[in-house]
Amino acid sequence: MARDGAHCAAESLQWHVNGLQLAGLSWGQAGDQPVLALHGWLDNAASFARLGPLMEGFHLVAPDLPGQGKSAHRSQDASYQIWDDLPELLGILDDLGWDCFDLLGHSRGAIIATLLASAFPERVKHLILLDAISPAPVAPAEFPAQMRKALQDKPAMLQREHRVYESIDDAMRSRTRRGLPDEYAVRQLVERSLRPCPGGVTWTTDPRLYGASAVKMTDAQIQAVLGALCMPTLLMLAERNSHRMPKAAQYARHRIAALETKMICGSHHFHMESQVDEVAQYLANFLSSLDIQDFA
Repeated sequence: MARDGAHCAAESLQWHVNGLQLAGLSWGQAGDQPVLALHGWLDNAASFARLGPLMEGFHLVAPDLPGQGKSAHRSQDASYQIWDDLPELLGILDDLGWDCFDLLGHSRGAIIATLLASAFPERVKHLILLDAISPAPVAPAEFPAQMRKALQDKPAMLQREHRVYESIDDAMRSRTRRGLPDEYAVRQLVERSLRPCPGGVTWTTDPRLYGASAVKMTDAQIQAVLGALCMPTLLMLAERNSHRMPKAAQYARHRIAALETKMICGSHHFHMESQVDEVAQYLANFLSSLDIQDFA
């Protein structure tokens, strides 16, 4: 693992895992309580730029997931299903030397976190899910149609070209229109997801992330994943999205053994908005709590 920027608030990290060059950011010091943080769809490690510095006593490491931020794209024959990132995450954890750690995920990153924690529950001390739990289930009968959509999408996504913006500010305005109102949060995410190109700047994101997944999980599979989460789990939900989350939260409560829920004022990116101090304090308290094994 290569490191640079030691005097910055965030330390830049790099890993080479399974033939992919991956980048990331970290806050805190080696030896502090380890937290792996996974960003959401089309975001990057800067998703935790506000939260990370507030997590005193924790070593928070946030990779740019493949195809996003400053991390490399997967080869043309590969895919971006939610479980495809797990081998690279295990490689990063091995490089860090983290046999046991806390796991934090936002949005799509929260869904990936549930998969990782369900597969290796003995390694995850606490699980924190920010405004997402699991994918929406798809009936088994929908498998052929889902596969057809993915096969049709792939060649189109390989040929897709991102829009070119004259300036970073133009790109920021585009992201703001897609539902992220906080200017600081937008700038952090946008600057890490842009590269220079003829005519200005364009996104680094792999267009295949916009395509349909070939396989989606059934209700039985999702129940099995949630049922395997034996560690203390915190689900934090955005108040502005509360109209769509109660049913999902209720579904999780019946299947996750040790689930705590917390409603937070703000939008889907509440961990990057003005209430981040409240979020950080709540997380620190939760991560300092005893795990289930301590009560045995």
